[in-house]
Amino acid sequence: MGERSRKSIVHILLSFGAKGISIATQLLIVPLTIHYVNPTQYGIWLTLASIIGWISFFDLGFGNGMRNKVAEAQAKGDVELARQYVSTTYVSVGVIVAFLFLLVEGLNLFLDWASVLHVDGSDSGDLRKVFAVLTAFFCLDMVVKLFKSLLSADQKPGLAAWIDVLGQLISLGVIYLLTRCTSGSLLHLATYYSGIPALTVLVVSVLAFRLTSYRRFSPRLRSVRKALVKDILNVGIQFFVIYICMLLIFQVINLVISRELGPDAVTEYNIAYKYFNIAFSVMLIILTPFWSAFTDAYHKKDYAWMRKAKRALEGIWVLELAAVALMILIAPWFYRIWIGDSVAVSPLLSVGMAVYILMLSLGNVYMSLINGIGTIRIQLIIYVFFALISWPLMQYSCRAFGLMGVLIAPTLVNAVLALFGKLQIEKLLSGKCSGLWGK
Repeated sequence: MGERSRKSIVHILLSFGAKGISIATQLLIVPLTIHYVNPTQYGIWLTLASIIGWISFFDLGFGNGMRNKVAEAQAKGDVELARQYVSTTYVSVGVIVAFLFLLVEGLNLFLDWASVLHVDGSDSGDLRKVFAVLTAFFCLDMVVKLFKSLLSADQKPGLAAWIDVLGQLISLGVIYLLTRCTSGSLLHLATYYSGIPALTVLVVSVLAFRLTSYRRFSPRLRSVRKALVKDILNVGIQFFVIYICMLLIFQVINLVISRELGPDAVTEYNIAYKYFNIAFSVMLIILTPFWSAFTDAYHKKDYAWMRKAKRALEGIWVLELAAVALMILIAPWFYRIWIGDSVAVSPLLSVGMAVYILMLSLGNVYMSLINGIGTIRIQLIIYVFFALISWPLMQYSCRAFGLMGVLIAPTLVNAVLALFGKLQIEKLLSGKCSGLWGK
């Protein structure tokens, strides 16, 4: 077994352990938070969190650009260049985040959130405070999560997964204490649920840059190189456009549901999503090490290993298909055990969510490999096309088919990505790639 394969397997196993704990933590947090507030407030919380999550896409693709460039520098043995990429990225993202924070907090002063979400107007002032807190911690997270991108570039995503688990476990403990010691408060939920994970990554990254072998990558102002910004953004800006399109396709789902069907429907949708997302989380654990491993293999022209890895991942998706079919059968029983009678999830929504998750996983099998190589132009075109039509399509399908209808657009985009992704990766690995297929 080669060093690349060994590192991938080790970190897949580490990630499985972390994700197992993470899934259990998330499953425990959902009923705790629903009972801490109520299903309607929980739906409002999810919608606000998804809206503020939009700003995390505005890093101009620096995170993924740095990930690819650091992995490339590592493959060439140039540690100093890797450090320059890290330093340049941290400073660039810091400047972007400072601007976004001031802009979003300024806009928040004038927004009537009760009108935006179609909820009781008496809550508008409180919702403004909740949004302000979420903005602060999401902006912090945009900077500190760069350390997790660095770990992934170093083919150690398992360590990044354990950092996430640590933050989630602390959040779970604090939220449990809130349910015992305080009455329901969206502001408390926003502060501790979003703040603790971001602060955890901050503390861990500072310690790692000071006390571990990652000192060699520690950001320094004297290592910042303006010339590298363009280099990072050659790939990074394409990732940025893709993420903006993903925002317009996936992150508006909760908002569309809230406006068309109400906050309670947001809660029902997210219960089904969190359940079936377990299958995608497992697939993502397996896929994550292969992004940077493909960057390394591609620059070393190890096409035989890349073809073998692709076939293995396709086989794993077939196993996921069988697992998701089983999840559909046991879904009613699982919902009853998990959340009791507080929220009812329709069987039709479960089936639709299962199909969506399967297409999401298959699309990501090919996109993760292509992202590692950096030839993402076709992916970009597909996302731009669907971003232009997703909002009206989701509105129409939601009105025509109810909650199930909102899944049509995101399922379709992932099916198209899977089709074109399979064609592109086969061309790349056969050496017969030209035109858009190689950009």
